[in-house]
Amino acid sequence: MTPFFREWKWRSAGSLGRLLIDLIFSTSEIESIGKDQALSRLIDSGGYIAAIWHSRILVFSYLYRHTHAAVLVSRSEDGEIIARVLKSQGFDPVRGSTNRGGLRALAVLIKRVRRGQTAVITPDGPRGPRYRVQPGVITLAKKTGVPILPMTYSAEQRHVFASWDRFLLPRPFTRCRVVYGKPVYVPENPDPETEEDSRIQLESELRRITEEADRQFGHTTL
Repeated sequence: MTPFFREWKWRSAGSLGRLLIDLIFSTSEIESIGKDQALSRLIDSGGYIAAIWHSRILVFSYLYRHTHAAVLVSRSEDGEIIARVLKSQGFDPVRGSTNRGGLRALAVLIKRVRRGQTAVITPDGPRGPRYRVQPGVITLAKKTGVPILPMTYSAEQRHVFASWDRFLLPRPFTRCRVVYGKPVYVPENPDPETEEDSRIQLESELRRITEEADRQFGHTTL
């Protein structure tokens, strides 16, 4: 495949992905829980890092489109599709993951958060384990001094893929519930035990709000 057609393929995938997301959520009834309380705690923080499970990020790409938030995306081929969709939505994808380009991506995110840009991390991505927070998001918070805001959602009518993360795809014309958790603050110079405590705190809060969102519609968190 020539470079021209490869680029055309990726751009087309990004545009089609954005249109599909717009179709789903423009027809959905979206309710937000805890947003005002969470953001009120962040007024003096100089920004925040959004932490969202890999399977639960889709609605946020719609709600926060055109905000130019920096989103960490893996360097895989699947990641290329996701990056193109996010770029089409007005985000700023930063490519890297635990296995490929992670240190460089972290350095880029640190610079952007320090200058006021919001960062978005899927702390159990890109390959899991599902609902297990990896330490990268804690390192980012430690280096930048901004809190981590846990965010999640569920949908009444949905399809759950048989992927490692059990990715959630809402059906059009359904109800969605977005839940914001309590911010997690990581000290500037934590010892290893304190870092682990912060990681566990974030993981527990993300699990709690995900179960709360699912319970609203009678779903069991997978």
